[in-house]
Amino acid sequence: MATSLVFRLHDRGPELLREVLLERGWREYDGRRHGEEDWNLYWRRSTFPSSKYHNLLPWQRLNHHPKTAGITRKDSLVRNLRRMRATFGSSLYDFSPTTFLLPKDSTHFLSEHNKLARGRPVYWICKPVDQSRGRGIFIFEDIKDLVYDCSVIVQRYISSPWMISGYKFDLRIYVCVKSFHPLTVYIHQEGLVRFATEKYSLRSLSNLYAHLTNTSINKSGPFYKSEKGRVGQGCKWTMSKFRHFLQSQHINELLLWQRINSMVTLTLLTVAPSVPSCPNCVELFGFDVLIDSEFKPWLLEVNYSPALRLDCQADISVKKGLIHDLIDVMNYTWTDSLRDRAYQNQNHRRRQPCFGRSLHVSLPTLSTWKGLVVQRKKKHKNASQTQSRHRALGFDHPSLILPFAARYKTINTSAKETCTDPTVNRILGPPSDTDVSAVNRQMGSDVDSCQMRKSLRVTEVRNQDDTETEAETVLSGEADGSKFKGSGDSTWLPNIHSGSQQRVQPRVRRPKAQNGLDVPPIRVGGFIRTFPFNTATLKASQHKLDIPIIARELQKLTSQLASGPSDETRWTKQDEMYGEEQFDSLLWGPKDPPLLSRSFKPT
Repeated sequence: MATSLVFRLHDRGPELLREVLLERGWREYDGRRHGEEDWNLYWRRSTFPSSKYHNLLPWQRLNHHPKTAGITRKDSLVRNLRRMRATFGSSLYDFSPTTFLLPKDSTHFLSEHNKLARGRPVYWICKPVDQSRGRGIFIFEDIKDLVYDCSVIVQRYISSPWMISGYKFDLRIYVCVKSFHPLTVYIHQEGLVRFATEKYSLRSLSNLYAHLTNTSINKSGPFYKSEKGRVGQGCKWTMSKFRHFLQSQHINELLLWQRINSMVTLTLLTVAPSVPSCPNCVELFGFDVLIDSEFKPWLLEVNYSPALRLDCQADISVKKGLIHDLIDVMNYTWTDSLRDRAYQNQNHRRRQPCFGRSLHVSLPTLSTWKGLVVQRKKKHKNASQTQSRHRALGFDHPSLILPFAARYKTINTSAKETCTDPTVNRILGPPSDTDVSAVNRQMGSDVDSCQMRKSLRVTEVRNQDDTETEAETVLSGEADGSKFKGSGDSTWLPNIHSGSQQRVQPRVRRPKAQNGLDVPPIRVGGFIRTFPFNTATLKASQHKLDIPIIARELQKLTSQLASGPSDETRWTKQDEMYGEEQFDSLLWGPKDPPLLSRSFKPT
């Protein structure tokens, strides 16, 4: 029986994630029964130590990318948006209110406040840079009311928000970044609409129940359970309910969603070039968006670990499906087969040291592989420790070495005998004399050639700054999780996922490669791929991000939608928008989103 998937939760939470994974047949990590490396998903609310990213095994996932605090800390987000605005213009990065970092920008803030306050009231909102759930936030008009004892941001308060029945609201948009290299972004169709629980009024700036939409504040308010016009009881709607409301108001819904989509992409672009590549990470962000009375969306903040608590029925409707879909995006079925190899053979189980403690690891027969040399360039200061650690664990079997986070360099070996398996020969080609001599020197001539060539698949790749060439296993799974690709070729691995799953992972259509570039699945459950959205952005996101091209394509798409969408006609100049081949991409927003190519009037 195959090894079950194992999840590891930091500080025992969140409870909803535990419930979903147990439903799917996973087991929870137990340090008394499991080895240090015997887990598939490690979930933390806080950041991971850098060593966790360096030492990931092919079957393991983390729920955070490294170095994303550049958008999730309020002060860092301000600095990065300010830098991008200076580089690409305020007309592109116009979705964030005027903001100052205090005490550093005190002089500039006073000057701006005095300039704007001439003859008309101007309102500001003050937020601690590293707090969440509305803690420490207050709104003021008179500069004398600005009192703070820590680093804060002071932001121009959007004093004319769009309201429903007189109540202020914002949107919690759930964004999944599958990869930063290349940038791959999904937005979930479901989200939350969060309401203040008292009617909006500028006459009472101290009434947080009227001005803040944070659930942690409003659920303790006196009118939380009261009926509030169209809002009803509580303080949340699902995004589906909000869409019905939009349709009743005859609002250009597609344009609104595309503006939010562009905001999400442009925000992620501020940090994408600086985030190290880590293909074993998938991150869920919570984007908080406010819509003003002119139907313009504004970015309020980006949440690092959006809350997964279930406070009301809207939370249950949205968050449980969200977590199921996020696990599907992680695509575990083929990677778990590698973990299964490392732990399945009970007859060859042996004890190996791992950082001062013992770990049970069951391994395939290693006698024919003894002496295989694996070298890794010392890109990280702990590279030698990592290499020794993997050898100590017994992971010197080539089928286990190759996928290690695409960081290792190995000898491209083959055997003297010709492989008799036609599938392997078709995929790998005939062995070269250099390969044969390398194998003979390292391992002797009594090697099972066919089995070895099935295991070894290496592609030379260069990192972004072209200063180091590494060996990388090119693994890009199909949406159903059962396909394994390498350098454009493919072979099938068995689906070894076990457990009584109540939810079947959906098969989704993966678009064909465009001009040799791999296209991510168009959707996974409720997640809609919003970037890349055409051939131009796909090319611009490969290798080194070409932000000017991406910005141009976003502006082009938004302007097309602003001129008037049409679901009845097809865009006729697809060669201009999508290149020579059709690039399938859905427009995020509507419950049943149309293809982008069906959302434009012909010109």
